[in-house]
Amino acid sequence: MEKILLSKCLLGAKVRYDSKDNLCQHPLIQQWQQEGRLITLCPEMAGGLTTPRDPAAIIGGGGGHAVLKKLARVETIKGHDVTEAYIQGAQKALELIKQHHIKVAILKERSPSCGGREIYASNFTGQKISGEGVTAALLRQHGVKIFNETQIDQVAAYLKRYEK
Repeated sequence: MEKILLSKCLLGAKVRYDSKDNLCQHPLIQQWQQEGRLITLCPEMAGGLTTPRDPAAIIGGGGGHAVLKKLARVETIKGHDVTEAYIQGAQKALELIKQHHIKVAILKERSPSCGGREIYASNFTGQKISGEGVTAALLRQHGVKIFNETQIDQVAAYLKRYEK
Protein backbone atom coordinates (compact mmCIF):
# COMPACT_ATOMS: atom_id res chain seq x y z
CA MET A 1 0.00 0.00 0.00
CA GLU A 2 1.23 3.43 -0.94
CA LYS A 3 2.00 5.86 1.88
CA ILE A 4 0.65 9.41 1.70
CA LEU A 5 2.26 12.52 3.13
CA LEU A 6 -0.44 14.62 4.84
CA SER A 7 -0.28 18.10 6.31
CA LYS A 8 -0.56 17.47 10.03
CA CYS A 9 -3.19 20.20 10.51
CA LEU A 10 -5.54 18.24 8.23
CA LEU A 11 -5.52 15.38 10.73
CA GLY A 12 -6.56 17.72 13.52
CA ALA A 13 -3.19 18.69 15.01
CA LYS A 14 -3.26 22.24 16.32
CA VAL A 15 -0.12 23.33 14.46
CA ARG A 16 -1.41 26.30 12.46
CA TYR A 17 0.09 29.72 13.14
CA ASP A 18 -2.95 30.52 15.33
CA SER A 19 -2.79 27.20 17.26
CA LYS A 20 -5.84 25.86 15.42
CA ASP A 21 -6.22 22.94 13.02
CA ASN A 22 -7.74 22.39 9.59
CA LEU A 23 -9.31 19.03 10.34
CA CYS A 24 -10.39 17.23 7.18
CA GLN A 25 -13.14 14.76 8.03
CA HIS A 26 -13.25 13.01 4.68
CA PRO A 27 -13.93 9.27 5.22
CA LEU A 28 -10.90 8.32 3.11
CA ILE A 29 -8.56 10.26 5.40
CA GLN A 30 -9.96 8.32 8.33
CA GLN A 31 -9.63 5.04 6.43
CA TRP A 32 -6.05 5.76 5.39
CA GLN A 33 -5.17 6.66 8.95
CA GLN A 34 -6.60 3.35 10.22
CA GLU A 35 -4.63 1.51 7.53
CA GLY A 36 -1.39 3.18 8.67
CA ARG A 37 -0.85 4.86 5.31
CA LEU A 38 -0.57 8.46 6.48
CA ILE A 39 2.75 10.08 7.25
CA THR A 40 2.01 13.47 8.77
CA LEU A 41 4.15 16.57 9.05
CA CYS A 42 3.78 20.28 9.62
CA PRO A 43 6.72 21.68 7.65
CA GLU A 44 6.66 24.94 9.59
CA MET A 45 6.93 23.15 12.93
CA ALA A 46 9.51 20.72 11.49
CA GLY A 47 11.54 23.76 10.43
CA GLY A 48 11.66 25.00 14.01
CA LEU A 49 8.73 27.41 14.22
CA THR A 50 6.42 27.33 17.21
CA THR A 51 2.69 27.64 17.62
CA PRO A 52 1.23 30.11 17.97
CA ARG A 53 3.36 32.15 15.61
CA ASP A 54 2.88 35.23 13.48
CA PRO A 55 1.31 34.66 10.06
CA ALA A 56 3.83 34.59 7.24
CA ALA A 57 3.83 35.03 3.48
CA ILE A 58 6.20 34.73 0.56
CA ILE A 59 7.68 38.14 -0.25
CA GLY A 60 9.18 38.93 -3.63
CA GLY A 61 7.00 36.95 -6.01
CA GLY A 62 7.60 33.60 -7.65
CA GLY A 63 6.23 31.49 -4.81
CA GLY A 64 8.06 28.58 -3.24
CA HIS A 65 10.28 28.01 -6.28
CA ALA A 66 11.69 31.52 -5.92
CA VAL A 67 12.26 30.97 -2.18
CA LEU A 68 14.19 27.77 -2.89
CA LYS A 69 16.35 29.67 -5.42
CA LYS A 70 16.92 32.49 -2.88
CA LEU A 71 15.06 34.95 -5.15
CA ALA A 72 12.27 35.51 -2.63
CA ARG A 73 11.87 35.11 1.13
CA VAL A 74 9.24 34.23 3.71
CA GLU A 75 8.43 36.97 6.19
CA THR A 76 6.04 37.27 9.10
CA ILE A 77 3.47 40.02 9.31
CA LYS A 78 5.93 41.80 11.66
CA GLY A 79 8.71 41.64 9.06
CA HIS A 80 10.79 38.82 10.56
CA ASP A 81 12.56 36.67 7.98
CA VAL A 82 11.61 33.01 8.53
CA THR A 83 12.85 31.74 5.17
CA GLU A 84 15.33 29.25 6.59
CA ALA A 85 12.68 27.63 8.80
CA TYR A 86 10.44 27.17 5.75
CA ILE A 87 13.29 25.68 3.71
CA GLN A 88 14.31 23.36 6.57
CA GLY A 89 10.72 22.20 6.96
CA ALA A 90 10.48 21.49 3.23
CA GLN A 91 13.69 19.48 3.44
CA LYS A 92 12.28 17.44 6.35
CA ALA A 93 9.22 16.69 4.21
CA LEU A 94 11.50 15.58 1.38
CA GLU A 95 13.36 13.28 3.78
CA LEU A 96 10.06 11.60 4.70
CA ILE A 97 9.15 11.29 1.03
CA LYS A 98 12.41 9.49 0.32
CA GLN A 99 12.31 7.37 3.49
CA HIS A 100 8.79 6.07 2.82
CA HIS A 101 8.93 6.09 -1.02
CA ILE A 102 5.94 8.44 -1.13
CA LYS A 103 4.55 9.53 -4.49
CA VAL A 104 1.57 11.59 -3.24
CA ALA A 105 1.13 14.44 -0.78
CA ILE A 106 -2.07 16.04 0.48
CA LEU A 107 -1.10 19.52 1.60
CA LYS A 108 -3.06 22.45 3.04
CA GLU A 109 -3.96 24.84 0.24
CA ARG A 110 -2.99 28.52 0.54
CA SER A 111 -0.26 27.92 3.12
CA PRO A 112 3.15 29.52 2.40
CA SER A 113 4.57 26.04 3.05
CA CYS A 114 1.99 23.70 1.63
CA GLY A 115 -0.11 25.56 -0.91
CA GLY A 116 -0.07 23.63 -4.17
CA ARG A 117 -2.01 26.00 -6.42
CA GLU A 118 -2.79 29.04 -4.29
CA ILE A 119 -1.00 30.96 -1.55
CA TYR A 120 -1.92 34.09 0.32
CA ALA A 121 -0.59 37.34 -1.11
CA SER A 122 2.23 39.10 0.70
CA ASN A 123 0.02 42.02 1.74
CA PHE A 124 -1.60 40.02 4.61
CA THR A 125 -5.13 41.01 3.54
CA GLY A 126 -6.32 37.45 2.91
CA GLN A 127 -6.03 37.90 -0.86
CA LYS A 128 -5.19 34.64 -2.65
CA ILE A 129 -2.82 34.41 -5.59
CA SER A 130 -1.68 31.59 -7.86
CA GLY A 131 1.47 29.98 -6.59
CA GLU A 132 3.03 27.23 -4.55
CA GLY A 133 4.35 27.13 -1.04
CA VAL A 134 7.95 26.19 -0.28
CA THR A 135 7.29 22.55 0.65
CA ALA A 136 4.90 21.97 -2.25
CA ALA A 137 7.48 23.40 -4.67
CA LEU A 138 10.33 21.24 -3.36
CA LEU A 139 8.26 18.05 -3.36
CA ARG A 140 6.95 18.71 -6.86
CA GLN A 141 10.55 19.19 -8.04
CA HIS A 142 11.19 15.66 -6.80
CA GLY A 143 8.26 14.12 -8.66
CA VAL A 144 5.66 14.08 -5.89
CA LYS A 145 2.07 14.59 -7.01
CA ILE A 146 0.57 17.38 -4.89
CA PHE A 147 -3.11 17.45 -3.91
CA ASN A 148 -5.01 19.58 -1.42
CA GLU A 149 -7.75 18.92 1.12
CA THR A 150 -10.51 19.38 -1.46
CA GLN A 151 -9.09 16.69 -3.76
CA ILE A 152 -9.26 13.56 -1.58
CA ASP A 153 -11.33 11.59 -4.10
CA GLN A 154 -8.80 12.50 -6.81
CA VAL A 155 -6.01 11.16 -4.58
CA ALA A 156 -7.84 7.83 -4.31
CA ALA A 157 -8.25 7.63 -8.09
CA TYR A 158 -4.58 8.52 -8.61
CA LEU A 159 -3.41 5.88 -6.11
CA LYS A 160 -5.46 3.14 -7.80
CA ARG A 161 -2.99 3.28 -10.68
CA TYR A 162 -0.17 2.19 -8.34
CA GLU A 163 -2.10 -0.40 -6.37
CA LYS A 164 -3.30 -2.62 -9.19
